[in-house]
Amino acid sequence: MNISELKAADRLICALDTPDVEQVKAIINDLDGVVSFFKIGITLHLASGLEIVKLLLNSGKKVFLDLKYYDVPETVRLAVSVAAKLGVTFLTIHGNSAIIKGAVEGRGASDLQLLVVTVLTSLDQDDLKEMGQDVALERLVLARAGLALSHGANGVISSAREAGLIKSETNGKLLVISPGIRDADAGDDQKRTMGAEDAIRAGADFLVVGRPITKATNRREAAQRHIAAIERGLRQRD
Repeated sequence: MNISELKAADRLICALDTPDVEQVKAIINDLDGVVSFFKIGITLHLASGLEIVKLLLNSGKKVFLDLKYYDVPETVRLAVSVAAKLGVTFLTIHGNSAIIKGAVEGRGASDLQLLVVTVLTSLDQDDLKEMGQDVALERLVLARAGLALSHGANGVISSAREAGLIKSETNGKLLVISPGIRDADAGDDQKRTMGAEDAIRAGADFLVVGRPITKATNRREAAQRHIAAIERGLRQRD
């Protein structure tokens, strides 16, 4: 994947995080010709199985399968080997060196890009403390990015707030995919957020945007605004 050749629209991934399959089809239809990359997480996957994955792939769209595989290495290896045959572009995994290596083995020679979860954008330092992680959030993000790089993953899922640190520490060798894209405090479950323009300028390669687009009155216009913001961020970064 040649990141430098990607246009602004190629870097926007719309998250289809709803169990309503008919609503998802309406969202895809509304965004046709504007958004070509979609994320399918655990909610829609449970509701639709592979129906939406196949619908998107058959219509020439790209799919980010966000299932965050986290299990014993052999189970992850087998699961990733199945996902690799589907033709999806991105797949998320989570865990230690052995799990990442299992996923890489499962991917084989396919074009599947493996993304390691660092720290969810819904978590902050207090949340880490609650979970027994007595380490600075940024250090944990960088540690997990280091594992991803060392064991053959292609990139990481990270808040855009840490994108620059990751790019610097890994010499730009990892893709950074950033959720939690918000123009302002949306009052929802996201804590480490950033606007689209700033996120791209900070070093994120792809932005995952869900509710700000899918719940907008005019989804198409909302997506176009995000693409314009990505374009501005790319110009400033260059």
